[in-house]
Amino acid sequence: MDLLITIILLLLSLLISNIISHYIPSIPTALTQIAFGMLLAFVFEDISFEIDTEWFLLLFVAPLLYNDGRYFPREELWKMRAPIFGNAIVLVILTAIGGGYFINWMIPAVPLAAAFALAAILSPTDPVAVNGIAKRIHIPAGVLHLVRGESLINDASGLVAFNYAVAAVVTGYFSLSEASLDFVYKFILGALLGAVLALLITWARFILRKQGINDVTFHTLLHIITPFIIFIVTEDLLHASGVIAVVVGGIVHSLVRERREFASAEEQVLTENIWSLILFILNGVVFLLLGLNIPSSMRDTVSDPSIGNWLVIGYVLAIGVIILGIRFVWSYVFAHFEYRYLPGGAKPNLKNALFVSLTGVRGAVTMAGILSIPYFLDSGEAFPARSLLLFLAAGVILFTLIAATVFLPMLSKGEEAENTEGDRDLAPFKQRLLYKAVDEIRQQMKDENKTAAYELIGEYRRRIHDLGKQQNGKMKALDVEMDVRTEIRIKAVKAERRYIQGLMDENKIDDNLFHTFEQSLEYREEALAGSLQSGTLYLVGKMFRRWRKLRKFSSKEKELVIAKIGKGKDVQIQAMKAAIEFLENYASEVEELRGQIQAVILDYKMIIERLSTSAVKYDEKQEEQKEELRIKVLDVERSEIQSMYESGEINREEVKELRRFINYVESAALYEHTE
Repeated sequence: MDLLITIILLLLSLLISNIISHYIPSIPTALTQIAFGMLLAFVFEDISFEIDTEWFLLLFVAPLLYNDGRYFPREELWKMRAPIFGNAIVLVILTAIGGGYFINWMIPAVPLAAAFALAAILSPTDPVAVNGIAKRIHIPAGVLHLVRGESLINDASGLVAFNYAVAAVVTGYFSLSEASLDFVYKFILGALLGAVLALLITWARFILRKQGINDVTFHTLLHIITPFIIFIVTEDLLHASGVIAVVVGGIVHSLVRERREFASAEEQVLTENIWSLILFILNGVVFLLLGLNIPSSMRDTVSDPSIGNWLVIGYVLAIGVIILGIRFVWSYVFAHFEYRYLPGGAKPNLKNALFVSLTGVRGAVTMAGILSIPYFLDSGEAFPARSLLLFLAAGVILFTLIAATVFLPMLSKGEEAENTEGDRDLAPFKQRLLYKAVDEIRQQMKDENKTAAYELIGEYRRRIHDLGKQQNGKMKALDVEMDVRTEIRIKAVKAERRYIQGLMDENKIDDNLFHTFEQSLEYREEALAGSLQSGTLYLVGKMFRRWRKLRKFSSKEKELVIAKIGKGKDVQIQAMKAAIEFLENYASEVEELRGQIQAVILDYKMIIERLSTSAVKYDEKQEEQKEELRIKVLDVERSEIQSMYESGEINREEVKELRRFINYVESAALYEHTE
């Protein structure tokens, strides 16, 4: 039960951290998740999620790297093979040796072999956090490809180097020749096994389809568990590198992937949707677990009176600077080598080397490895400086993440103008498609489907508004637009109030009905003038009203009384028509606000149509008519996409993205649940 509660807390924290990142985009989601993990550790002192390193690699690293292998651009991987393998193997060795000697020199209490172990486990990079930063700033594409490419391999090389260094501390024995041969064995055999197993699983799926086993869910599940099968067979049965195996398996899968035929389209969509959910959870939980383990890893060191807190923080900063410094020097020197001796090498510059060094953020693999350090040696003595090593590793992870967060935006300021067309925000084009759909719905509107048409137009307009919020740098303009529309709505409510007051003055309605309308209008004005609180109260009230309607309780609320009294409904409709007449006159006087006023008029017409239509007709016919209209306008939206492409407004990749946007709507409209 404790494990289940811990998992639920982690998932809730994952959701909350993403909400916070939406409002504070300057802080990477990974950093927010680490902070949440630390908060959980402090609030729930007995919470724990201890996981063996091999289990961690199986549950988290294997599926993440398999997915990266599936989608890493093969042309770029091959084109950048020299710097990728240089960073993934040579740089890892240089970091382990250079960083190890520096740590041992700076902290004599840490034996040389243990210092090598710490430096080795600090060598693998974690591209997940960098991806989060890259979403809000421009990082050169070559740098991102390099970081993602090396992360596919350096996890294996760093873990192998770390394990041998730890073994040297535990047993007191180390052989460079044995370590080198074992590394080559693990690397080559892991790559071969990854390719063979991926081909075997693909062949098995092909045979099963030939036998008539075409169940979409079955094949999707088989695809999802593929990286776990590859990792277990490679790591446990043949003792090769499971990390390398899943990477190669992912690449092989992308090479032999079945053609996107109609027969497998449903499976592909289902598989990719499930992968999206899995990756979202794994990427977030990894950093939550990292934060969850940081306090316990730091506790013993902080409480040690022989080590000052400021001194150990200084150690962290020094090691972090050295680790990134080695990466910077290597990147700059290798860039010179690549420029002089390799075809197609770019001219080296310090700025690009800084990009490469700062994107070398350490993360989950580092923390998983350092937590696997044993407590005792073979001799029975305690592992030397174990708690200090854990503190230093956790501190360096945070240091590299904070350094990337602070300095990469500063470094990328001059790069923003070079942003490629493929990185454009497609929200304006999506809005254009939705506006086109609204125009088509209006043309398709008839007396029998008027209610459904108004309802569907309202849905499209809400989506247009939501897309407006997503456009970077346009929130202020959107807020101004909403403020203007709110002012127009308030004027319309006042026009309704004048109409009701006129009826009262002429004794055409009684006092009870007049006060009911007065209270309703006051509520609407308060909701328009209010913000989140009034909207929340409205939603809560709506929920209770729907519940009472479902239970067939007779409501005592006056707004529902209006809906039941024929005279009250007629008065309400006439009041809204008076508001429409006022708005039409107002639009002729204020030409610059005509679009906003027409939107408010449309809202009134939708409400009038609902009030004029019987509830039975609405319940039985409206949804069916809405779906018919929705499907009709999809072709119009697709034609608009083709027109934008032919006119050069969007490129091929953007066409695919916009078509996916339309296809999601169509899939939802056509979906029917089957047992």
